[in-house]
This record gives sequence, C-alpha cells and structure tokens, in this order.
Amino acid sequence: MSHIPVLLTEMLEALAIKDGGLYVDATFGGGGYTCAMLDQANCHVIALDRDPEAASRAQVLQNKYQGRLHFHAGVFSDLPMILGQKKVDGVVFDFGVSSFQIDTPERGFSFRFDGPLDMRMSATGESAADIVNTYDEVDLANLIYIYGEERKSRQIAKAIVEARKIKPLETTLELANLIKARLGGRPDAQHPATLTFQALRIKVNNELSEIEQGLEFAESHLKPEGRLVAVTFHSLEDRLVKTFLRQRSVRKAKQSRLLPGEQPLPAPTFFDLYAKGISPSDREISMNPRSRSSRLRAAVRLPSTLWEGDYA
Repeated sequence: MSHIPVLLTEMLEALAIKDGGLYVDATFGGGGYTCAMLDQANCHVIALDRDPEAASRAQVLQNKYQGRLHFHAGVFSDLPMILGQKKVDGVVFDFGVSSFQIDTPERGFSFRFDGPLDMRMSATGESAADIVNTYDEVDLANLIYIYGEERKSRQIAKAIVEARKIKPLETTLELANLIKARLGGRPDAQHPATLTFQALRIKVNNELSEIEQGLEFAESHLKPEGRLVAVTFHSLEDRLVKTFLRQRSVRKAKQSRLLPGEQPLPAPTFFDLYAKGISPSDREISMNPRSRSSRLRAAVRLPSTLWEGDYA
C-alpha cells in the first residue's frame, strides 16, 4: 500500500520553500508533501493529521529528519492552539482522503471492498452507519443532496429508510449495492453510490467547516510573502477555496462611490497566484488515476491586516 502525492511538483513551486523557513503540512497523510518540503530546503515542518495511524508514519520521518519535523494529532481547527503566536512561511492543505484510508477496508471509506460503514478519519465520534441508520428520511435526503450534490438524493434516502426497517445497514457493500439496485447504472459510468459516500464522509468528518477554519488559520498565521497552497478533489472543496481567495484578493468594481452607510472593503490579504487553479497533467493522471479530479490553488499573503466579519 502506498500514497502518491498529487501535484507534488506544482505544490513545491507554489510554496517556494526556503532555507530556515517554518511550514505547515496540515494534512500529513503518508508524509509525501512533508518529505518533499524537508528535502527541498533546510526548513522545519509542523505536520498535522487527525488519523491516529498517521502518528507512527510520522515517527519514522521524525527520526530521519532529526528535529526538523514536528507532528501533532488534530484537525485544522486545532492549528491556532498548536501554533499559538508563531507565524509561518507557508501552509499546504491536501483535502483528499489518503490512500491509506481508502485502501484499508476496515476504515469503511470505499465500496471497492466490503468493510464496516465507518468513514471516521479520527476513528472517534459518529460513524456513517450511525447516520444512515438513525437520520430521518428528509435529513438524509438533504445531507446527500448538499454534501454529495446528488440529484437523486430523495430516492436514495427512501431506499435507505426502507432497507433499515428490515435490518441496520452495517457495511459499505450493503449500502453501495442498495443504491445501485435502486438507481441502476451503466457499467462504464460512475458508480451510483459515489456521491452518497462522498456526502457521508464529509458529514462524518465535518470537512467543510474544518476547511473554512483551516483557510482562516492560514490568513492569520502566514507571514507577509508567506504562501497558502490548497489541493482539492471535488467541487465543494474547490468552491470554498476559490471563494475565500476571490473575496480576499479581488476588489469589486465601482468601489469609488459608496452608498450612505456602506463600508469600503478592507485591503486584500492575498495575491492569487493561479486564478483558474492548476490541474494535473495527462501524464500524472495516467500514472495516478486518483489525481484526476484534483485542483491546486495558491496565494501569497500580503501585509494587510486580517479581515473582520463577512465580506462575501
């Protein structure tokens, strides 16, 4: 089992790592980004991961890099507490699920294997099985529609509620086969359960809220000229990052004449390096098909003070 870092060359270029710098790898996973950063320059990396299995992988690298890697267990919202008043030269996020999680049936992230319907990155709290077996039909449909952008969410929720009256849904294949039986699907098309699994994983791990808090951390803790790099894997993640950077990088037109009581927008806090983002090359996709949906966005921190309030 191995984890292939996505858009690795592009990440290193965007992060512009320098000797003596302090960087945050907020999604340690298999350590691919961290290793590349530490190999690129004589820098220090603070790495973070909520997965309890990541700690042992980090320990191996801590021994290798002799005091330059500092690992912490936690989620993005823990970063302000971990860093305190420290300012950093770069922050990188890889929002995808790691191969270690996908390829371990016991974690329940994929319906390629039969395993418990779990999906908890931290291995604690509410599981996917808890959700599908306890949420009412309307809440299930809304969850699948909002977090999975699944247009057939009502059909899926109805099928789940009918099935669990007979017995609880306990495994990944039980749920995947149930959805496929209700919706059908072509052999050459995306599996009809894909978006539902995405929705459950996002809900179980509170992913979108954590992304928002991670981006706010980057804004507050990056030094001027520090770099923010984010790699996303689906439209909900990418929309959050794109909106965050557009709000803080681009000024709206016709700002010169404000209506009575209207406040001017604050000075931008970022310079957006890639307005349209960067996608993987055909060569990378052929070598690592899981990179297909990825997109990298990056920005440079400007010396402006933090935003306050909602300027969306």
